[in-house]
Amino acid sequence: MLNTFKKQILVAAMCGIAGLAQAQAWPTKTITIVVPFPPGGTTDVLARAVSTKLSANLGQTVIVENKPGAGATLGAAQVAKANADGYTLLMGAVHHTIATSVYKGLTYNFDKDFAPITTVALVPNVLVVNAKSPYNSVKDLVAAGKATPDKLAYGSNGNGTAQHMIGTQFQVVSGAQILHVPYKGSAPLTTDLLGGQVDMSFDTVTPVLPFIKEGKLKPLAVTTAKRSSTLPNVPTLQEAGVPGIAIGTWFGLLAPAATPKDVVTKLNAEVVKIIHTPEFKKQMFDIGAEPIGNKPDEMAKQIKEETEKFAGLVKAGKVTLD
Repeated sequence: MLNTFKKQILVAAMCGIAGLAQAQAWPTKTITIVVPFPPGGTTDVLARAVSTKLSANLGQTVIVENKPGAGATLGAAQVAKANADGYTLLMGAVHHTIATSVYKGLTYNFDKDFAPITTVALVPNVLVVNAKSPYNSVKDLVAAGKATPDKLAYGSNGNGTAQHMIGTQFQVVSGAQILHVPYKGSAPLTTDLLGGQVDMSFDTVTPVLPFIKEGKLKPLAVTTAKRSSTLPNVPTLQEAGVPGIAIGTWFGLLAPAATPKDVVTKLNAEVVKIIHTPEFKKQMFDIGAEPIGNKPDEMAKQIKEETEKFAGLVKAGKVTLD
């Protein structure tokens, strides 16, 4: 009996040493960051900014793979089912905390099937219209949305994304009725906004900022509680007469849930180190983003709280998809 017990202890110890050695050896091959949107949007920009520096720091290639569709849930599903070895990561976003309540047929559980690594950045959303639009204020849009219900259309990055929820809450609070047009990402949405196919969007600052600077888009309000340092002269929705809306879009890295804790810890340390460099901070400021770099448990708490918050908003707006 004693010999058997000793053997069990020895086997357990050897397994522990093997696991530790594996974690210490990581990474030994290419790491993939899955972006659940097309190239060109904020999620993609942030993933590429991190991947370039992470590759240099780890001495391994870090690539970005775009997997758009279904309000960012297709990419998330791919990562949830991937090997939990630290070589497949997700650049997740606030959209995924919304999708939990919107999509009833998800093949993953965002709370249980992912291991948070760190929140990379928070980006304000901004209500913009085409520069040629007759609407010059939020009050103009609200008046038009009440006078001619569903004549106006706003685009989003897809059903169940933050832009969709902001648009839903905007209608609930203001009483305006505006048609929702979902896209697969910021790039096609912005193209149609510039072309006049949709009247407005509540996209993140990053993809629309160049066109605001060029005078092709007019910013009417930011959706966060405070004004954006990038657009200091643009009022908040609260200041523009639509109270109760304070939503920004966060973006962060996650791994499959069973990824070794030591690998998650190493990833957190490396990515946070990148986020806190002056070069990265300047890069974020230039695209209108606020760098974060928190701990895995802090990100997990954030995900839980926002999942609960958006569940209430989804219910109020009666937004449900199969």
